[in-house]
Formats: sequence, C-alpha cells, structure tokens
Amino acid sequence: MRPTRKVSVLTVPVIAALAIASLSGCSRRADAADRTAPATNGAGTPATQLRLGYFPNVTHAVPVLGVADGEFAQELGSTKLTTQTFNAGPAATEALLGGSVDAVYLGPNPAINAFARTGGKDVRIVAGGASGGAALVVKPGITSVSQLAGKTLASPQLANTQDVALKYFLKKNGFTVNGSGAKNVDVVAQDNSQSLQLFRQGRIDGAWLPEPWATRLVEQGGGKVLVDEKSQWPKGRFITTNLLVSTTFLTQHPQTVRALITAQIKTAQRITTDPAGSAQQIDAALTKLNGKALPAGVTAEALRNLTPGWNPYAASLAATAQHAESIGLLKQTDLHGIYDLSILNRVLKSQHLHTVPDAGLGQETR
Repeated sequence: MRPTRKVSVLTVPVIAALAIASLSGCSRRADAADRTAPATNGAGTPATQLRLGYFPNVTHAVPVLGVADGEFAQELGSTKLTTQTFNAGPAATEALLGGSVDAVYLGPNPAINAFARTGGKDVRIVAGGASGGAALVVKPGITSVSQLAGKTLASPQLANTQDVALKYFLKKNGFTVNGSGAKNVDVVAQDNSQSLQLFRQGRIDGAWLPEPWATRLVEQGGGKVLVDEKSQWPKGRFITTNLLVSTTFLTQHPQTVRALITAQIKTAQRITTDPAGSAQQIDAALTKLNGKALPAGVTAEALRNLTPGWNPYAASLAATAQHAESIGLLKQTDLHGIYDLSILNRVLKSQHLHTVPDAGLGQETR
C-alpha cells in the first residue's frame, strides 16, 4: 500500500503549475487502436453526453481550440459534446460539484479546493492542460525586485493561483503584504480587465497575471516583465491548467474520458507543431467566445509564454499547496488520491509517448 502523504491545501481556491510531456509521433494504427480500446477492462459505457467546462483564455488554449475546430467532438464520436465557459475557478468548481458539468479545465488551486471540500470523494485530476503563462508585469521605472517596496500590485482573485504566487514571492523576498513598514506591498485582488485599465491610468504599479493579460499589460499598458513565473520553478515547469472530472462520471464512463484525453493530446500536439496557425484559430475562437477581439498579435505572443500539453506536473501542485500554507491561505489535508492518471498513461503508452508521474498522489478510481 502506498504511504499516505500529507500536504497543505487551500481553504479558498489556490493554485499551481504545469508543463508538457515529451512529444513523439504516433501512427495511424496507434490512433485507430486508441479510439477503439476500452479505458478499463470493459467497465462502464460511453456517455450519451459530455458536459465540458473551460475558460475563454490562452491558458486554456487546448480546449479552446479542440472545441472550436471539432477535434473534441470528433473523438467523442456518438457522445454529444456540450460546453460551458467560465471566468473564474470558483464558478467552474461549483458547476462541477453541483452536477451541471461532468468535466472542467481549471487551475490547480480550485482543483485542490474541490478535492478537499468533498473529502477526496467527488473529483479527480485526470490530466494536465498547460504549464507556464504567468508573470509579474510592472511599470518601466521598476527595474529590480527591491523597488517593489511601497508599491501597489494586483492579482486576479483572492487566493487564486496568481495571488498565491505573488504573495509567496513577496514573502520569500522579505516583503510584508497589506501591512505597514518600509517593505510593505499592497496587493489588491480584482478582475484582470480592471487591472489593465488601472495600470494604464497609473493607479497600480504592476500585476501578477496569467496570459493573455500579462502580454496585454506589456503591449497595451507599456509595462515590462519583472518576473516570469517560470523562473520560480525547477526547469520552468509548473501546472497552470488541469482537467478535473467528476468521479461518478469517471467511474461510469471511462471510455468517454479516454476519448476526451485522446482529443486533448492531439490538439496539444497540433499547437506545438503549428504554433502560428494554431494561434490564428485560437484567436478567432476567443473572439467568438468573448464577443470582442484581442489586439493584433497578443494571442500569438501569449501562446509563446506557455506550454500546452497533458502532463499535470503533480509535484508542482503539492508545492503550490505548501506555498499557500506559508502565507496563511490553507489548512492541512491529505491530497492522496487527487490524481487518477491511469487512463492518460494508457493513452500515452498506446501512442508511444512517455507516461507521466503523479508524485505519490495518485489512486485509480475504478
């Protein structure tokens, strides 16, 4: 029996990191085998419908493109794909726990929170989705970390991934947050679009944001990147997006989950091999989803700052929880069982790709 591993977890949505497994070619024969092979030893049945949630932004490039170009629907076959988009992790989490979606792409901290809230029973991370794609962008006059003292910085949401990353970074560098004294930094949690507006008006000094907002602060706000979050992680790899699935759906319809993961891998490979063409398609899809276009070139530039894929970089999830604990945003819980990477790894093996580890936090659901 694998020993229980205690790690810390958020009491409010927290976050963490990712990056991508090795890419390798796959033959038509492997593709065909992957579509027909059962996810488990004949258990379960394909779902009539898959209700999928994701965010309309660049860090969710894989589902944005896979849904828009029909790759997800094609791989799901007779299973009807219906989608819903969200702008924040808590809303996506509530939709999954409330039963209005079956699977959702979201950040590590909302995934941790959902797992903790249900006592580890109701959700599983079955794959990663993207790594990287977050940065601290500041006014051009700020040229060193020491100059952050006395400044006001923004994050997207209290205790979200970037909020935790920013506050942990400040603490590690000897700053206080929302306190007093010579080394205090005020951190405000607000909508990303508001951060861009206030940054352009000079009312905040910077923000730690995900893509495409970090790029937008540079391109539209005249800012500069002071800290690329990749610099804070071993080999620059940390989880940004996970695929979280209801355990009920996973148990009843493993074949459907397998089809979704297969489509995700194909889409991520396409983005990697054709970044320019994929950026155009993602840009068009985001314009449709958000009702307005991003400034020219922003999607392509933002896409260069992250790595779409499937590796959940499980060790970074545990580290993120520890970071959140150190800044007082979490309590301890047992994260063992938050991952079930069995279907993902079977798909990877069938396509002659490297399997991915679960950092001792995995447990097969079925």
